[in-house]
Amino acid sequence: MLQEILTEAQQEILKTERRWLSDLQTMLAGFGAEPEDQAALKRSVRQLDELFLLVVVGEFNAGKSAFINALLGQPLLEEGVTPTTTRIHLLKYGEAFEKVAVEASQDVFTAPVPLLREINVVDTPGTNAIQRQHETITQEFVPRSDIVLFVTSVDRPFTESERAFLERIRSWGKKTVVVVNKTDILSSSEDLQRIQRFIAENARSLLGFTPEIFPISSRLALRAKQEDDTALLSESGFAALERYIATTLDQKERIHLKLNNPLGVGLHLSAKYLRLVDGRLASLQLDFDVVDDIERQLTTYREDMAREFRFRLKDVENVLYEFESRGMSYFDETMRLARIFDLIQRAKLEEEFKRQVVGDVPQVIDARVDEIIDWLIASSVSQWQAVMEHVQARREAHADRMVGQVRSTFEYDRVRLIDTVSRTARQAMADYDHEEEARRVADSLQTAVAGTALAEIGAVGLGTLVTVLATTAAADVTGIVAAGTVAVLGLFVIPTRRRQLKQEFHDKIVSVRQRLMDVLTSQFDRELTRSLNEIERAISPYTRFIRAERKHMEDTRRDLMRVKDELERLKAAVTQVD
Repeated sequence: MLQEILTEAQQEILKTERRWLSDLQTMLAGFGAEPEDQAALKRSVRQLDELFLLVVVGEFNAGKSAFINALLGQPLLEEGVTPTTTRIHLLKYGEAFEKVAVEASQDVFTAPVPLLREINVVDTPGTNAIQRQHETITQEFVPRSDIVLFVTSVDRPFTESERAFLERIRSWGKKTVVVVNKTDILSSSEDLQRIQRFIAENARSLLGFTPEIFPISSRLALRAKQEDDTALLSESGFAALERYIATTLDQKERIHLKLNNPLGVGLHLSAKYLRLVDGRLASLQLDFDVVDDIERQLTTYREDMAREFRFRLKDVENVLYEFESRGMSYFDETMRLARIFDLIQRAKLEEEFKRQVVGDVPQVIDARVDEIIDWLIASSVSQWQAVMEHVQARREAHADRMVGQVRSTFEYDRVRLIDTVSRTARQAMADYDHEEEARRVADSLQTAVAGTALAEIGAVGLGTLVTVLATTAAADVTGIVAAGTVAVLGLFVIPTRRRQLKQEFHDKIVSVRQRLMDVLTSQFDRELTRSLNEIERAISPYTRFIRAERKHMEDTRRDLMRVKDELERLKAAVTQVD
């Protein structure tokens, strides 16, 4: 095991590394990361307990199998011009040659080759083979490697698919060595130098640095080893590569690479999911902008409705002011000595009061209140439609969009919630009976007014109730018949009684007006609040989801950043420790 050959400082790094990578595994599971990514991280941690792993990748027909045969000095693997490697081949040390299928896509070869005592070698399917699953197999195995030998050939150096694959290798943070195979088919050293420069420039642009590049001929190298021909081995270029493996990849370097391997995988995955988290947060911000805009609209709507209601309430008050003004004029005109004989005719006085003072006040007040009810209902419907159109527009914006490429329920849940809100709103609007709602509000208003005024009268309308309250004052005009002489009536009783009646009439109208205004205002506030609460309740599943999801994303981002920073610190520590 690796731990048996580590120094105390290296063991401490390994212990810390395992802890942070374990935390990252937990985070990725909670985030709903792709199963392939979670498996790659788990495998890379498990590799810490295994031998150094050298993975050979490249296009089919680049000579990967031939290169491994030359490296081991024996033709263990099949070679050919067609894709012969269709499975992962893991080569380990063994006392005898043996091939065992251990997984659906992996075979293990054992051979008594000294190099395999310290290093395990992996041969992968070609990245541009016709069978696309070959490339998938290779891409999934790369994260397990400690070092990647990227094999290209002089007849097709650095093709477009090779460049794309090398860039993916780079994203995993793997140490990469480029092997240029089939140099024996070139006619001059100038051609080889030109190809090396071409590969070096492209590799540098992709990796950010120039990797080690070894031009070789696997065919000549295998023959040289089989024939024990030192000169031919040198000519093949293989000797330089083997010296690199023997000296550069000594035990210290292999330990560094082994420790760095899961760190690179962890950094790759933390960076990948940080990008996805940032993408989700950016998308959620658009949702929050919608919710904030809706909340601003509803706040403005409440303020506008309150202001408009005050104007409409003035119309009702004005009816009562005019009613009172006519009543005062009536008392001044009627309560005079010249009309002494009329003052003793109660029925006539009541009829005149109703005709001259009351008039159409009941109908006008009822009409004004009906207008308020209609306005309130229409405004509520309009606001519902405005809010739902806002939400619907957001749903359509996300109809064909996925945030990032991770398979999770995030986008599904959000779109489903928006759909549910929109569907519920449309159904509510379809089921909304304006006339029934108006009757409900009117009944509620009428009940409230009657409850605060004179319920025992049994009035059926707001205007009628006002009339009943007012006419009780007019009926008291007949109280003057108990007075004695005309002189007394003219000088004392009539003026005194007129003042009393006018004051009583004024007090009753003030009382009615205040009660009516209070009830209308209270009922308006209640209905407006109910309407706004219904809107907020309709979109609450959506708002709850994005609030909870944003908190989850912010927490995940903070945790991923902490892990990423720690992994970067450990990566730097690995290079510092002997």
